Amino acid sequence: MEAVASKPVIKAVALCGSLRKGSFSHGLLRSAIQITFRQKILQADSVLSASPEYNYSVTAPLKNAIDWASRPPNCWSDKAAAIVSMELLTTSFTYCIEIYLDLHFINKPEFHLNAFAPPAKFDSDGNLIDPQSKNRLKEVLLSLFAFTSRLKGNC
Repeated sequence: MEAVASKPVIKAVALCGSLRKGSFSHGLLRSAIQITFRQKILQADSVLSASPEYNYSVTAPLKNAIDWASRPPNCWSDKAAAIVSMELLTTSFTYCIEIYLDLHFINKPEFHLNAFAPPAKFDSDGNLIDPQSKNRLKEVLLSLFAFTSRLKGNC
């Protein structure tokens, strides 16, 4: 049996010494973060997204992340994907945005969670505590895993 060498995991922090608006130092760090973010997406086999509804669409942070990684070359292209959401409307808009990026979505199970309907779904720290919701989420993840394996030819 051959030993397989793996790349060591290195965790880094970026510190900017300038508070000036339009700082070149901050610009350099921002570019480094975007490059790292794009690399993580390129290395991923699948994408799981979640976003609250915001003005009948997705939030600015999710849209920004999608935009950063969609610049040529499109980092999202040809990956398996799933969406979990609190709102059906958000899911619809996210599908529209992400289908354009050439992501391939699982069809079922769908996961829309009414966070405010009893029983309580989340604790005060925002952790999912509802066993039925956890099981439904697990079904989504298993489906995403199976679909990802099929797309990669590993089934």
